[in-house]
Parts: sequence; structure tokens; C-alpha cells
Amino acid sequence: MAVDGLPHRSCRIFANLPQAISPAGLKGTAMPSLNFVRDLRVRSKLLLSFLVVFILSVPLAGFTIYSLLRDTLETNIESELKNSTAAILSMVRTSVSVSIKNHLRSAAEKNLEMIEHIYGQYEAGQFSESEAQARAAALLLSQRIGTTGYIACVNSQGIMVVHPQKRWVDVDISEYAFVQEMVRRKQGYIERYDWQNPGETHARPKALYMTYFEPWDWIINVSSYRDEFRQLVNVADFREAVLAMRYGESGYAFVTDSKGKLIIHPQLEGVDVLSQTALPAEPVRTMVSQKSGKIEYAWRNPGESRDRKKLLIFNHLPEVEWIVASSSYMDEIYAPLKTLANVIIFSVLGSFVMMLFLSYMVSGSITNPLQDLIKHIEKASKGDFSIRMSRQAQDEVGFLATYFNKFMDRLEQYSRSLQSEIQERRQAEEALRVSEEKYRSVMEATPDPIIVYDMEGRVTYFNSAFKTIFGWDLSECLGRKMDHFVPLENWPETHLGLDIIAAGGHLSSVETRRLTKSGRTIDTSIRGAVYNDRDGQPVGSVIIHRDITDLKRLEKELIDTSDRERQMIGSDLHDDLCPHLIGIEGLVKVLKTRLSAKKDPEFVLAEQIEGLIKESILKTRHLTQALCPVTIMEHGLAAALQELAIRSKSIFNVPCDLFCRQGLDLKDRNAATHIFYIAQEAVHNAVRHGRPQRIRINLDRQEEFLHLTVSDDGCGLRQERVGKGMGLRFMVFRAKMIDANLEIQALDGGGTRVSLHRRLDLDSTHIRPQPSPLKILVS
Repeated sequence: MAVDGLPHRSCRIFANLPQAISPAGLKGTAMPSLNFVRDLRVRSKLLLSFLVVFILSVPLAGFTIYSLLRDTLETNIESELKNSTAAILSMVRTSVSVSIKNHLRSAAEKNLEMIEHIYGQYEAGQFSESEAQARAAALLLSQRIGTTGYIACVNSQGIMVVHPQKRWVDVDISEYAFVQEMVRRKQGYIERYDWQNPGETHARPKALYMTYFEPWDWIINVSSYRDEFRQLVNVADFREAVLAMRYGESGYAFVTDSKGKLIIHPQLEGVDVLSQTALPAEPVRTMVSQKSGKIEYAWRNPGESRDRKKLLIFNHLPEVEWIVASSSYMDEIYAPLKTLANVIIFSVLGSFVMMLFLSYMVSGSITNPLQDLIKHIEKASKGDFSIRMSRQAQDEVGFLATYFNKFMDRLEQYSRSLQSEIQERRQAEEALRVSEEKYRSVMEATPDPIIVYDMEGRVTYFNSAFKTIFGWDLSECLGRKMDHFVPLENWPETHLGLDIIAAGGHLSSVETRRLTKSGRTIDTSIRGAVYNDRDGQPVGSVIIHRDITDLKRLEKELIDTSDRERQMIGSDLHDDLCPHLIGIEGLVKVLKTRLSAKKDPEFVLAEQIEGLIKESILKTRHLTQALCPVTIMEHGLAAALQELAIRSKSIFNVPCDLFCRQGLDLKDRNAATHIFYIAQEAVHNAVRHGRPQRIRINLDRQEEFLHLTVSDDGCGLRQERVGKGMGLRFMVFRAKMIDANLEIQALDGGGTRVSLHRRLDLDSTHIRPQPSPLKILVS
């Protein structure tokens, strides 16, 4: 047995251990190239290992630190240059924008003053208003803003009144967005818009400042093309701010135009570098071609003795076609790294000496206790589980001795208990196997189909009865869902049952339909519940299907037999009892006549008997109509429902209103009979249980559906009672007999509504002419 063999197995393990850790035991497995290392003592191995690790790691770490710091330093310097370049670019752009705005504003306000002066002359009578406007227009058109900028005027309707090109005068340009903004604001600055004059190949961006001369309704706009802004900029406004930007000891910022001329520079301002042979032109040529980016190059300023490598970050200012740049010298960037390299070298040497000394001392404190442990393990490998080690230190070696002792204690204990534990487990496994076989045999012997799902709805098992009735083999369905054997029209009650089971409830006897593998539909009754694991967590569900096809057939036969018996009883009452009652009524009339002639006091009793006989004849006729509705066969469903409404008033003294589409009738008299009985049962239930004041019957057709509704205003049917009474069950069964949907609902305001909906084929319904709605009221 395995238990008996455990100590021997342990002995073999320990017996092999000294050989495995001895030099001789490693000869067959070690690589020849490691023989020298393998034969070294632990202390030497530790020293050698520390030395190798130190040689490989410390210089590598120093190099890595140096590289990371170098990269970090470069990144920081580059980031600082980028930020500074962006700041200078923003400052220059702002200065340019302010200069342009101020220049345009000054021109606009000055022209407004001149037009006001001309208008004053007109008011003084020196010339006419048209001449004044012509003078003002000539004054405006005589000016140029920059190279091609000009002054124009529009009125509040967006019509151009003054423009250098005559074809634009009196033209409505209000469809342009910037013109709409001019009309709305009348004064102010529009920083950018696009404009294309006749003869130009494309639209060009412009900026304008506008003022408003109200007497003539002129919006005076002074505009300039943005590519001509540099002619309007005063560099002195921001020269000092750019030159104040310094990087390191000698790094600086500068500005050049798109042709290589230095606009702002600490020493070379105004110099065209591209035309100079004494200066390196390639960096500037790269800046002009790329517009923005980063370059490294060698540069020597005037007065310096050698070239120095520089880092340059530059960006483009398209408004004035300038390039803003920030530069720093590389030797100033890497100066801190030289100091760091010296520190790293001296730190490595000092660490190496200290590591050798500490390694020698630590290795000795480890190897000596290990020798004692090897000796104890060798003794234990020979089967002596009583051997123990003494703990002489509180370090890891001391803990190793303690754990060795605990290991030996447990090994000895396990050796004694393992045999009994294995025996108990074998008995439990045998009992579990017998139990599983027992329950499986019970499920296989059950005549009803049983199917087991997991919580995802996949099949884990079903018995042979399921295969016999539905036709599927377990191998076909295992691990799959069984959605394909649920008919589409039976999914509503299926989803309802799934919700009940998922909530932990028990599903008890729900009638539905299922498909077999061959496609045949059978009636089934379903029961099911969730089953849990030993921790009480749900792991799946067990569903029991019972084939009730024969039961349904018997129920249908029972209903048909009941209907035939009902009709037979009604016929007997009509053909036998009614004539007898009519004969008695005649005899009572004769008796009453004779008693009246004799003036017999019993005449009053004869009159009472006659009244009771008449009432019995009436009730017998109503009972005959209820049991055997001949009206359906002769006059159709609507006429039968009308008689039902009349009987409700006469028998139960409850007014009943019938609403029916005129001419609506069913050719299928069997379906009409079932619908009539459903309506009759709904009326009787309302009278018996609801105590209503009025009942309403509605028969109508909408598209391809026939709708029957019976509602009352009584106390209502409690929702938990729906479907539990015998009468309600017969109503549901009759609805299924004609493939109709039946709904029974307790209304919020009191009362109950029974609704029946049935799909109609084209040849199963007949609607006579005049299909206008007609209300039939019976009270």
C-alpha cells in the first residue's frame, strides 16, 4: 500500500540527497565548462559570485545612471529651449498683433476725424452733401495700408459704398460672415478673414479695424493683408525682451526672417547670414527651409577663437514670415556630467574593497551551520525520524534548524496518520460512487423527461426518457443551449418560468409546448427548481417535462362531450320540460277561470301558481339558451351575445351593454361557440363574485385580429386568484382550443376585464356591407 511505502519513499529521498549535493553527485549533470566553479567551496563561490555580480552590475549601473542623467539633462534643456521659444513666439506674435491693431486703429480713427471735418464743411454750406461724400471717398481711396491694403466703406445693409475697385461699389456683400459682423458691431477689430479681389487667383487672409460715421451710415474699415504685416511692425517694441532670454552662460535667443536676415541678435543684428562667407550659413539655411524644429551645429561668434557645438530650437511666425529661435552651447549643458563621472568612478572602487571583506565574513557564518545540517539530513535519510538539530543562532540558519525539527515532527506524524486517512478517503469515494449510481439510476428510471442545465442555460445532463420523447441524444446537446426546442409562441411563459427559477423559486406545473427533433409539437407540463452546491450557491437547474398531449386530447374530448351533453340537456328542456310547463300553464288558466266563475277565494292562489309557472317557463327558456345557444348556429355570434346581455338583465338584474361592429360574424361556428361560452363564463363570474352595477361586452375587429372584451365595474378580481378557479381554467382552455390569447386583469379603478384576441384567416371572418360602427345597448 501507498501508506506503508511512505517511510521507505522518504528514506530513499534522503538517501539520495547527500549524493545530489555532493561534488560526486553533480558530475553527471554539470556542464564541463562549469567544473571549476562546481568544485569550489561555498565561501569561494559566494566571493566569486559577488565579484562577478559587482563587475557586471556596478559599472553597468554607473553607466546607466550616467546615460539616464545625460538623457534627462538633454531632455530638460531641450524642453526649456522649446518652452522659451514658444514663449518668445507668443510674445512676438502678441506684439505683432498689437502693433497691427494699433496701426489700423490709428488710421481708422484719423480718417474718421477727416470725414467728420469734411461733413462739418458740408454743414457749413461750403459744398453739397454729394460733393462732400465724393471728397471723403477720394480721401479714403488715396491711402494705402502697407503695400496693397486699402480703406473701404459699407453701410448698415451690407452694401459696399466706397472701394478702390469700382465694380464693388453698390454691391451687396452682406452674405459674407465678416460683413455681417461689421454691420452688427460697426466699431472694433476683426483679426482675420479671407478676401479675394477680382483678378486675384485665391483668397488672402486680412485684418481690419472699423469705425462708424453715423450721418452717412458709413462703416469705415481700414484693412491690411496679413502677409504684409511685417512692414507695419516696430521691432524695437520687443527687442529688449528677446535679448533678455539667456540659457546657461552664453546661450541666447534670436529672430531671423525667411531670407536669412537676422532681425534680432546679440551681435549680428541686421546681417544677412546666407550672403556672408565668413559665417556658417547651413544652420540658417536649414531654419529657413524647415520653418520649425531642432538642429545641432557648430558656431563661432565674432571674437571667439573656436567653433562650439550648439543646440537650437526654432519655430515659425507665419504672420510676418519670421523664425524665432533659442540656442544653448552643448559644453555648458554637459558640464555637470563630468563631475558626476568622477564621483561614480571613486564610489565603484571603494565599494569593491568593502564588498570583498563583507563577503568573506558572511560566507563563513553560512557554510559552517550548513555542514551540520547535511550531517543530520544524512542520518534522517537512513530512517531515523527522531533526530533533531540544536538552534545556536537567531539568524536564518537558526530558523532553518527550527524548521528542520518541525519538518521531522510532522513527517513522523504524517507517517502514522496517512494510512488511516487514505482508508477513510477510499470509503468516502466508494460511498459517493454508490450514491451517484443510485441517483442516476433513479433519474434514468423516471418516465418523465428530466434535463439539467448550468447557470448559463447549457445542458449538463438529461435522462433516457428525454431522448425517447424528444428525440435528441445527450451527445448532441451536451454543453449547448436548448433554445431550438421552444416554439416561438411559447417563449412568454418560458421567460416567466426562467425568471421564477433564477429568483430561487420553484416552478410548479406550467403548461406549454415543445418541439421534438423531428419538428413535431407536443404539449408538456414543466416543473423545475435551482439546485445548489455544498456552499449554498446555485450551480444549475433541474427541469422535469411531462408529456400531456394525451391529457390535452382527453380534456378536449371532455369539453366536446360536455358541450354535447349540455346541448342534449338544453334540447330535452326545450322539447320536453317546456311543453309540460306550457300545458300546466294552460290547465292553471282553466282552473283560474272556473274559480273566478265560482268566486272561490282560492282564485288568488291560482293566479300565484300561474305567475310561478310563467316565470319557470321563462327561466327554462333562458337555461335552454345558455345550455344550447341555437342562436349561434342560426344568427351568429353577435346575436348570441345580444341574448346573453338580455339574460344578464332579466336573470341577474344587472344591466349589460353590448358594443359590436355591425355585420361582424364568424364563419367558424365551433370557434364562435367557444367565444360565446368564454363571454358567458366571464359575465357569470362578474355577477357571482364582483357585484357589479353594469357589465360591458365589446366585440370588434382590428386588422387581422378579433377582439372580445368583457368588463365590469364591480369590486374586481384579486390578481392572485386569476387562473385558479375552475370557470377561469375552462375559459383559458377554450381560448387555447381556438388558438386565442386570453387576458384577465383586475382594473385599478375597480372591476375586472377579460380580453380575448384571436388571429383570423381571410376566409374565417365575414363582414357584411355597411361596416360603420354600431352600438347595441341592452339594459
